[in-house]
Amino acid sequence: MGIPATEGATKKAPSVPPAGSSAQDFDSLDITVLMGGPSSEHDVSLLSGGAIADALESLGHRVTRSDIGPKDVSAIDRPGIDLVFIALHGWFGESGHVQELCERRGLRYVGSNPLASRIAMDKHLSKQAFRKAGLLTPDWAIVRTDSDSSNSMRLARSLPLPVVVKPVDGGSSVDVTIAHDEAVRDKAIESLLEQYASAMVERFIKGREMTVSLLGDEALPLIEVIPGREFYDYTAKYADGAGTRYSFKHGLDAVKEGCLLDLALQAHRRIGCDDMSRVDFILDDAGKAWLLEINTIPGFTSHSLLPMAGAKVGLDFSGLVDRIVRLAMRRQARLLRI
Repeated sequence: MGIPATEGATKKAPSVPPAGSSAQDFDSLDITVLMGGPSSEHDVSLLSGGAIADALESLGHRVTRSDIGPKDVSAIDRPGIDLVFIALHGWFGESGHVQELCERRGLRYVGSNPLASRIAMDKHLSKQAFRKAGLLTPDWAIVRTDSDSSNSMRLARSLPLPVVVKPVDGGSSVDVTIAHDEAVRDKAIESLLEQYASAMVERFIKGREMTVSLLGDEALPLIEVIPGREFYDYTAKYADGAGTRYSFKHGLDAVKEGCLLDLALQAHRRIGCDDMSRVDFILDDAGKAWLLEINTIPGFTSHSLLPMAGAKVGLDFSGLVDRIVRLAMRRQARLLRI
């Protein structure tokens, strides 16, 4: 199964219809919400999953909340499940593992399929897919403990400073370092190799941090992220006192904004994402947009960008969750011929 082509990616996305507009048979479901998990984003996942579960209950669904990990998957062996809402950030939840477990059991689930999840989670694979599609992404090098480390380190050190050193398959900007000198760069690489057995070294692009959330196959309004710190790291994302601001008033004209929305839509389609995603990029001083990564299970916390963008087009939090449930049920009913 290959990466889907970007067919029709330049088509303008339609506006988001209101939740509850059709499919009344989806109004009362037995839904298992998976949250927590084994990754470093466990606590954030609990917040996302809790908020999702509360919204589902307010919509009249029967909800079971489950903290799941690879050693205990009994949560998806419960009989009578209509849908699994995966709110697991990071490894296991976004890496395709849970999606594969659901498919083996014939369970419908929210979000992207195992292959798309795996590609999106692995920044090396997703950047390869972006570049193959002709989409702009910063140069990078991968250093692994199980490869020719001297050669890969040579490639990593060939990138001009400053560089961004990050986990290949991490999320929420955990363990990300912006290195302005060789010593900091090499120390950051060594630390990641000890923790993850791999590290990505990426060319640093100076510019404005932008993000676009996708709902189904529709791009929601562009948000500029203005962190109160050096960059949009874990603290900037989740700490109330971090001073991060989120703005829809980015000052871009309609044509430029449309280009950025289209870029996000192309990335979403190129990876083959379903139901939702969030695409992050940097807009440099010359007006070029550089793709950084795509997230297949965006956050659902009070600081999260997908709910923020949904509210901008008239979807409150419960309406957003309802819309995602309906997207998943319709899509997977077709796939499973249910």
